[in-house]
Amino acid sequence: MTHSAAQTTARNWVDRHRDRLSADCAQIFDFGEPAWREYRSAGWYVERLRAEGFTVEEGSGGMPTAFCAEWSNGEGPVVGMYAEYDAVPGNSQAAVPHEAPRDGVGAHAAGHTDPHSALGISGLGGLLATKAAMEHHGIKGGLRFTGEPAEKVRGSKPLHAAAGYYDGLAGMLSFHPFYMLPMCNTVRWDTHCGAAYSMIYRFICDEPHLFGAEDGAPIPQSHSDIRAPGANDALVMMYAQGRMLRDSMASHVGGWSISEAILSTGQATADNLPAGLADLQYMMRVPTVEMAERITARLDALADSVAAQTGCRVERHWVCKSRPGLANHAMAEMVWQNIQQVGAPVWDDEAKALMREVQKNCGATPDADPILPACEELIAPRDAEAILRESLPPNQRNSTSDDYTDMTWHAPTARFYIARPALKGGPYPAWAMNALGGMPQTIDPMVQVAAKVLASSALRLLEDEEMRDAAMAEFKTRTADNPISPLADYSAPTQFKWPEYVQTARGFDWHIPT
Repeated sequence: MTHSAAQTTARNWVDRHRDRLSADCAQIFDFGEPAWREYRSAGWYVERLRAEGFTVEEGSGGMPTAFCAEWSNGEGPVVGMYAEYDAVPGNSQAAVPHEAPRDGVGAHAAGHTDPHSALGISGLGGLLATKAAMEHHGIKGGLRFTGEPAEKVRGSKPLHAAAGYYDGLAGMLSFHPFYMLPMCNTVRWDTHCGAAYSMIYRFICDEPHLFGAEDGAPIPQSHSDIRAPGANDALVMMYAQGRMLRDSMASHVGGWSISEAILSTGQATADNLPAGLADLQYMMRVPTVEMAERITARLDALADSVAAQTGCRVERHWVCKSRPGLANHAMAEMVWQNIQQVGAPVWDDEAKALMREVQKNCGATPDADPILPACEELIAPRDAEAILRESLPPNQRNSTSDDYTDMTWHAPTARFYIARPALKGGPYPAWAMNALGGMPQTIDPMVQVAAKVLASSALRLLEDEEMRDAAMAEFKTRTADNPISPLADYSAPTQFKWPEYVQTARGFDWHIPT
């Protein structure tokens, strides 16, 4: 298939704006803001999109760091794209080829790992290139661009989906950086990501002095008085017993996983008073909603038991409930055609010199050609699917998790991957990959390719009615077979003690002082 004049215009736009996109990517990388606390990153996107002529709703879906931007060139189909921009605590890394935190914060601050900084700017580049081509060639239709916070806890997309932000789209284009076979420079075919549930168990000790005391001391704070173990003990018991019971939570198939994170505990004290409040978060990645419900029931029962033993009450608060993803072969084939036309990223001598420096600083022998071969190769979706299926049971339809899956129930969706830079050899420490995702010389080639694929695919949707109809017909058939309505029956959990940057009398810092 040859590309259209509009697609050529869009790809040329990306080439001309290479330096601006590079600076934008570096800026979001430097913000390094984590889930639910991406204030500067979201604000940056809102300001930029309004300057580019988009109408922007801030705080979409009840999420303070989300947004929805729209632009129209007249009546016609509307295509969706999006940005993610949350970083990961404990991964602060400067955009340099040696281990070092970003200026002004310590190593425990947040940093971009996937990197969502480049994911978001790829989306922005594809969006603006599409808009420029639509204006130049008089293509009717519209663009919708959502800001998706808290992807690392699967936060925003179930809420946006339940609130209708993906409804009415002719197609949704979902891009993510990747570097491992088989999902490198390709499109997902049949096996999409699975469901994900995440919740916070909040243990609250309201009346510790009433716990089993027959002869209470006249002073409730007496050191000799009997009192409840309290919320910290409840959290520790839940954490430990949850790990002990994992083998009994669900069947040993499907490659499911569960992890936990301590959000907050009783405040530091030199006294022996029991902690009044503690929060423990769980995240499960499962193939099906039914499996997520079974594991949730086990955790609920455990939490109730622990609360009773420690003199606490317990609350469960949802962080996310996302559905497994649906395939759309028409969309996947269309995006794959555009990946083939654009080609894989190419890293020049300067980029590879930096990669060799990273190898050296990791204690490895620098390689003449340090890039992982898969990063520079394309793999057809059906070939990638065959490799992926080798390690999965025949009856398992979904694997791993990512909340783009909620989009697939509201619009025909393609999920595709373009290679981020990765090194031969290893294993390498986390800082090495994080640095490669931040240095412009190493990450910009991926941003350029991804933006071109996004724009080319969006324009194909806008220009090709037959293609749109095929994708929509397939979408309607698949959603009708086993329909799952939005699961998000909760509000954004922004009130919890999520890690964040703070401004104090000591200055701007991570919540753990540098």
